[in-house]
Amino acid sequence: MSLASVVAEDSGFRAYAFEWALVDVETSGLVARRDRVLSVAVVTMGPDGERTGEFSTLLDPGCDPGPVQVHGLTTERLRGAPEFGQVAGRIAAMLQDRVLVAHHAQFDYDFLAHEFARTATPLPVSRRLCTLALNRRVDPPTEDLRLGTLAAHYGVPQHKAHDALDDTRVLAGVLRASLREAARLGLPLPLVDCPPRQDPRFLPRQSKTPCSFRNPGRLSPGGPLAQGMKVAVTGETDTPRTALVARSAAAGLNMMTSVSRHTSVLVTNDASTGSAKARRAAAEGVPVIDERTFLRLLGEVRAGTPHEQRSDERSDERSAERQSEREVEGEVASVPGARVAEGGASTAQASASKTAGPVPVPVDRPLTGRRVLVLGGTHPTAAAGRARVVELGGAAAINLSAGVTDVVLLADGAADRRMARIAALEIPTYPADWLDAPAVAPLPRWVIGRRGPLVLPRGGVIDLPDQQLSAVWHLTASWAQRTTCEVDLVAFLVDEDEQVSCDEDFLFYGAPESPDGSVRLLADGPAEQTLAVRLGALPSAVRKVVVAAAVDGTPTFGDVGALQITAGCGSSAPPLAQSALDAATTERTLLLAELYRRGPRWRFRAVGQGYDHGLDVLARGYGVDVEE
Repeated sequence: MSLASVVAEDSGFRAYAFEWALVDVETSGLVARRDRVLSVAVVTMGPDGERTGEFSTLLDPGCDPGPVQVHGLTTERLRGAPEFGQVAGRIAAMLQDRVLVAHHAQFDYDFLAHEFARTATPLPVSRRLCTLALNRRVDPPTEDLRLGTLAAHYGVPQHKAHDALDDTRVLAGVLRASLREAARLGLPLPLVDCPPRQDPRFLPRQSKTPCSFRNPGRLSPGGPLAQGMKVAVTGETDTPRTALVARSAAAGLNMMTSVSRHTSVLVTNDASTGSAKARRAAAEGVPVIDERTFLRLLGEVRAGTPHEQRSDERSDERSAERQSEREVEGEVASVPGARVAEGGASTAQASASKTAGPVPVPVDRPLTGRRVLVLGGTHPTAAAGRARVVELGGAAAINLSAGVTDVVLLADGAADRRMARIAALEIPTYPADWLDAPAVAPLPRWVIGRRGPLVLPRGGVIDLPDQQLSAVWHLTASWAQRTTCEVDLVAFLVDEDEQVSCDEDFLFYGAPESPDGSVRLLADGPAEQTLAVRLGALPSAVRKVVVAAAVDGTPTFGDVGALQITAGCGSSAPPLAQSALDAATTERTLLLAELYRRGPRWRFRAVGQGYDHGLDVLARGYGVDVEE
């Protein structure tokens, strides 16, 4: 079926009628700023879904081709192929005025952008569409969302995986089928504007030398400096500031650009200075010494304790203290392949997920295996409804998708714009009091035996499987697809004091990658963003990755509604856990989740803690130097 025939069937599909450029690249590695493109294929397609052009070529990257066992492109095969600059013009002509489409589109977009940058020409792409993100919205009944799995589900033949041209042809078939499903569900496309927005308030500073030692605390009167102490400097210094910082870092001190309650000492030659650092030091009781004293103490710095030697007991104590401070009370659950956390598995979903076949539904959790969409009502009543769904064993849906099994209508819910689609899809609908004692219809056949993610309540915790800690974990946040205000995902890489070691450990849309590349922020659509974390590559000083969301401008999360956070190993794999998080009406920032160390293990916690202040205040709380 061509896209033109679908347009005739559903006038709402006209919004999907774009000129498309489907792209696939094979690369020498995974880091776009470092690795190179080995082969590229582009297939162009018109608004009617018909192919209008095709181009593919191998490329000489001028470097080692990397994982030959994956792509099969040896140095011998690539010898004599053109360099990227020789074909950049032809590729640019095919991309011009078209929407770039790829499976995990940011990966292909980033590699093309860097290759074009090396030729000193811009990448002519203003929008992109990720078929992976699109199918997360559609939610087809598949085990995962890999291109081959989707091709099999949609009946698209695949002949040679990891061949750029064949993958692009397969992608064309998957796109056609995905657009049909999106039209059937009435979904807006997750188009991403390129390049991302920038905000000069949060531009990254020059990278600092990382500190390998734990913070031993504050400098005592007349006492020595010790490795790991957090030192800030304010005002004019006789020693050039760069030289002073470099010498201090070489001695094992942690040179900070801001002052917090965790600062060990502030160095200044003018104790009466009215700088922001001096004011904060006075407020927090931070010791203050002059440059001459600091240089004398710098001559003999005591040995510190490396981060690797941090005791499990202290880790547990700090984790418990911080959880108590935030008043986040949740349950700890286990999943297949994960270590059983304290308290063991306590939910029906944890038990059900350990089997491949259907599991009897517990009487006290009648919504087990179901995905329920709550429509209408005020923000508090809708939040209470979603919490009740989770309490009854179900998953609270944020958007309409093929995976929704039931719909609950609160006040004015019947007037929701999606009701016509829901009726056409014959999804059962129920009044609000149905949640008091739900009587449910049999689960659809495609749901039975499908292994869904573990549903975590606010504060719920799960151990990550030990055998997957070296992989890339994806934490994906999504919200209502027609949200009119801007929502930004951010992350903080913090130490045992819940402070960043440098400003670059704050990730946001203007600085989306950590200095070592272990954490990246990915834009998958206007209502979905992902944090990709290589846990095994994180610096030893990073004890926790905090994921938060912020509303841009004057709106609050009351205008956004619920957010869903999922955690999964890999971009195409099914999520391991998910949680629907509701803030009250006034919050402008919201802590969504944490990945944190518990001894040798890593854990995921769904947080759901909101604050009325803006992102700048939140960032300062984690030690980021944000200008007033």
